[in-house]
Amino acid sequence: MKPEPGRSGTATVREDGPPNDAELPGTGPSPVGGPEPSALSVPALTAPEVFAALNGSPRGLSAAEASARQTRYGPNELPGVGRGHVWRRLAAQFTDLFAVVLLVSSLITFLAYTLEEPRDPATLQLALAILGVVLLNAGIGFAQEYSAERTAESLQAMVPHTCRVLRDGEPQELPARELVPGDLVLLEAGDAVSADCRLVEAHDVAVNNAALTGESDAVARVADPVPDGPALEARNCVFMGTDVVAGTGRAVVCAIGTATEFGRIFRLTAEAPRQQTPLQRQVAAMARRVAGVALATGALLFAIRAPGGQPFVDTFVFSLGVMVALVPEGLPATLSVSLAIGVRRMARKHALVKQLLAVEALGSTSVVCTDKTGTLTQAEMTVVQLWAGGVAHAVSGVGYGPVGEVADAGAVRELLRTAALCSNARLVPPAGREGWRVLGDTTEGALLVAAGKAGLDPAEEEARTPRVAEYPFDSDRKLMSTVHRDGDDTYVACVKGAPLELLARCDAVEWEGARAPLTDALRDRVVAAADGMAAEGLRVLAVARRQVAGAHPALGDVESGLTLLGLTGMYDPPRPEVRDAVDACRRAGIRIVMVTGDHPLTAEAVARRVGIVRGPAPSVATGAQLDALDDAGLDALLADSAELLLCRVSPEHKMRVVTAFQRRGEVVAVTGDGANDAPALKHADIGVAMGASGTDVAREAAVMVLLDDSFASISTAVGLGRSVYRNIRKFLIYLFSHNIAELAPILAATFAGFPLVPITAVQVLAIDLGSDVLPALALGAEPMERDVMDSPPRPRRERLFSASVMGRILFLGGIQAIGVCAVFFWHIHASGIPYADFTKTDPVYREAITMVQAGIVVSQFFNALAVRTDRQSVFRVGLLSNPWLLAAGGFGIGLMAAISYAPPLQAVFDTAPLAPADWAVLTGFGALLLAAEELRKWVLRRRVAAPKGETR
Repeated sequence: MKPEPGRSGTATVREDGPPNDAELPGTGPSPVGGPEPSALSVPALTAPEVFAALNGSPRGLSAAEASARQTRYGPNELPGVGRGHVWRRLAAQFTDLFAVVLLVSSLITFLAYTLEEPRDPATLQLALAILGVVLLNAGIGFAQEYSAERTAESLQAMVPHTCRVLRDGEPQELPARELVPGDLVLLEAGDAVSADCRLVEAHDVAVNNAALTGESDAVARVADPVPDGPALEARNCVFMGTDVVAGTGRAVVCAIGTATEFGRIFRLTAEAPRQQTPLQRQVAAMARRVAGVALATGALLFAIRAPGGQPFVDTFVFSLGVMVALVPEGLPATLSVSLAIGVRRMARKHALVKQLLAVEALGSTSVVCTDKTGTLTQAEMTVVQLWAGGVAHAVSGVGYGPVGEVADAGAVRELLRTAALCSNARLVPPAGREGWRVLGDTTEGALLVAAGKAGLDPAEEEARTPRVAEYPFDSDRKLMSTVHRDGDDTYVACVKGAPLELLARCDAVEWEGARAPLTDALRDRVVAAADGMAAEGLRVLAVARRQVAGAHPALGDVESGLTLLGLTGMYDPPRPEVRDAVDACRRAGIRIVMVTGDHPLTAEAVARRVGIVRGPAPSVATGAQLDALDDAGLDALLADSAELLLCRVSPEHKMRVVTAFQRRGEVVAVTGDGANDAPALKHADIGVAMGASGTDVAREAAVMVLLDDSFASISTAVGLGRSVYRNIRKFLIYLFSHNIAELAPILAATFAGFPLVPITAVQVLAIDLGSDVLPALALGAEPMERDVMDSPPRPRRERLFSASVMGRILFLGGIQAIGVCAVFFWHIHASGIPYADFTKTDPVYREAITMVQAGIVVSQFFNALAVRTDRQSVFRVGLLSNPWLLAAGGFGIGLMAAISYAPPLQAVFDTAPLAPADWAVLTGFGALLLAAEELRKWVLRRRVAAPKGETR
């Protein structure tokens, strides 16, 4: 991974002042990360110059100086994110447009009640009922959506709580927050790094920078000066949030808190905005349209009725009732709870979704930008092939557990023994919930595991052949050598490293069980074997040995005249379930792009193994190449590359790529497990973090966490997300179709000159909350359909209310409207009473409005059955296949019966008891609706030939 060009991220010293006056980076002086770079940079200094530049000392700081610097620079910690107060989060629930419309309606209704003479209790009941609806929706939304933003706290949690420093020449263990620039930190294998530091003493130090760079390999660190350049490429620096996996050393702190490279990622994550999901955008647009239609319709009816001599307040309350009838009061609560059902289903599939709306957004995902290490692979280096004497030996088993076999282990026993002796790693057996793990370099750990599979015990071999000298690996030699006592006065050198470098130092080879001269022909065969293993995406190490004179020979004597023992090939194995998951995403039309900090060759090898790359020449771009592209060039790269791998990328690169995809109209999911992934995880439409192996900051920045770290869970979650979207459309058709049935009799009565409303606002609220919510929830719980992953993702700009959805709403709502208007006017006309003589207390009028409410409730029961499928007959699916829907419909009808027959509820709703014949008529209209919808589906099936058979 490369950071932004020109950034060093380490302390600098100015040329125009003494070291004492140098501006040191810390949390105080600069919120951006320290002073401007000058000509003299810490990585380029010698150790004495580092102490001088940072006003430090080989004995460490004095206690007084450390205290003064802590006052000046502040604590070594990342600032917490300001959490919104609970009351603010609750207040946000009332900013939804539906809530605003209903609150205003409730307030106006209450004012109308105060202006009435005499005051009508029904008006007050309406005001309180509307307010109750708003409070109920807000409570459900608050309960479902309340979750604290803990990204910054998780970043802080990754910083170790204590560290070892030298103060006044004495080692001390201090809280990490008390570190200051200039402190001398003591490091050893297993330590977490507490600040950005410049090494001044290093003995075989190697660090794991995966949390910052995404690279899985441990990288060697040195204390020598290196040329100035990007901070993360400085081989003599270590950084906050990383781990020391091997060696010991001393380092001078040169950046703390937000001035560190880790702090830079903190700022990127904090500044990255949360993206609205497609459903959020569509629901917001729908709310604006519905609210506009409701207000316009209410105003129109008020304008029509007001000149007719009706009392002003009555006319106003009537118009308000029309508005209430058009606003789907139960939709916010239904939507929240239905999404929560999807969350629970995903949790059972090991995908934890932290934001409800993200459930639906998963269903519209069109691009997955996936990390490699820990996401597609198991993050455990494994030796899979050995080569010795011209013969390849397969090694079975994956991971750090010594379970597996080496083919013909006797032939490679000495090869593995030598490789194990020339290693500093240590295998740690399972403890508690942790399995086998490696302390130290993972490559060396893989060699120890392979030795164990061949029947060797590395600890016993080390005890029998103790180490007396070591020549650490460095990037110039590309070799590591150790010297061991092999008898009383016999010493043997064990060497491992890059094949070509080691081969150049060999003059013999173990061939068919005997030592043979390394001829040009044999040398070519070794090179061909190494190239073949590398072409398979394996990391190849060569192993050699020789007898040496004395315990401490010169390096030139150790690494010359060697006898080649063979080659080892290892890789980080892909997760076994990933290939099937990638295939499922391909079938679903989802594009997968690998975005990693690893080397391009390693990335391509893994991509081919899991099926992301199948063609001969995928497009591969590095971070440096992305820097050279402007936005138009990046858009062209993303558009023209069917198979794309982005390697050696930084957090800024990941965010830029995500933004570019979003600019092209894609819905982007990003996977990752390291702190370096957090900004992109937060900026993406869907951030997906690894739950088991991921860092806390990645888990908190993401909206979905894979509890089993399985990429396969992503495809399952996408399928569930698509199913949720389909179910949402089903219950939207269900909810909005009855709004037409509520509005139609009001409009018909207005234009027919009937002085009273055929259905009151309180009755409308009773239908919307008492009879509609539970069936809508049951529709939201419909199981996932078999063909859900066999179609491409819907376009980002596709409307929730498409032409087909609106057509079904009008069709079903129109049938319901005809039915309820018919029963109302039939009942009114059958009484023989003129329109002008009707009053609110008239028993016939109360029976008629009861018929309207019951007609809507009964027809909605049949409507719920009808909308379960788009084209297939509901009878083929099975009327009893969703028992919750039947129970919810039965509850709604039972509640309606209570409203009709229970005297206390009759008083609230102004209803009257219905006769059995009335219920029979209403049931007939409901059955007619279901029959009409079945006929529509039959016609559709006849017209549209389904290539894969009928689908729901």
